[in-house]
Amino acid sequence: MLHALRDRLHPEEAAGLAAQLPMLIRGAYYEGWHPAGKPVKARSRDEFLAPVAASFRGDPEVRPAEVARAVFRVLKRRLTAGEIQDVIGVLPHDVQDLWA
Repeated sequence: MLHALRDRLHPEEAAGLAAQLPMLIRGAYYEGWHPAGKPVKARSRDEFLAPVAASFRGDPEVRPAEVARAVFRVLKRRLTAGEIQDVIGVLPHDVQDLWA
């Protein structure tokens, strides 16, 4: 989920979010990241959640939207309000709804 979010952000915004993550999570967040060609142009909720669904394709019980909501709830509790607003502001409207 963090990779899907990271890849949807401009590199500067992705780095701003990473700066507020705990070091261990920050390492996982940056794992395999190639900032060239970012942000990915996910224009819909389905496009945004596609990599999350692919990560869990072996487990049909997992619902990607629920995974996103859970991660966003944790981020909302841990990141500054300003950072959250910056991140939400660059996401498509139907993805922004997952933050509620």
